[in-house]
This record gives sequence, C-alpha cells and structure tokens, in this order.
Amino acid sequence: MKKSRFSETQIMVILKQAEGGVPVPDLCREHGMSNASFYKWRAKNGGLDASLISRMKAMDDENKRLKKMYAELSMQNDVLKEALGKKW
Repeated sequence: MKKSRFSETQIMVILKQAEGGVPVPDLCREHGMSNASFYKWRAKNGGLDASLISRMKAMDDENKRLKKMYAELSMQNDVLKEALGKKW
C-alpha cells in the first residue's frame, strides 16, 4: 500500500483548518493535494483526534497481521486434512 506524504498530525491540522472556515480548494492548493484526498480523509477521520487516529491505525495493522496468520493456518490445516484423507 502506498505511504501517504502527510502524517496523521498534518492531516488533523488540515481537517481542523477546514472546520475553521478555510475553503477546501484553497487548502488543497496550499498543501499540494487533491480535493479527493481531502474528502477521503474527512470521511475517514472526521471528528477524531490524533491519538484516536494512531490507535485506529495500530489496530488496522494488528488486524492485517492476524488475518494473514489465520490464512496461513487455514491453508496448513487443509493440506493436513488432504494428506490424512488419502488411502494408502
């Protein structure tokens, strides 16, 4: 996955400026980003503070790790069932 140019705190500052009344096109031009990025951030992080965002990101990373581990164990289980199910 592509790493964002902006840190979580920078994203929060940009969202707070928008809540403060700065027009979105001006913010996007000032920070060198697209309108789509801003609206995606607002949909994902609107109403959250920086600590909650970092905590949510850590939980997402943990979730990815657990899903990968589950997939590997499931595959091993299927291989073992297949090996034990064959007649000699």
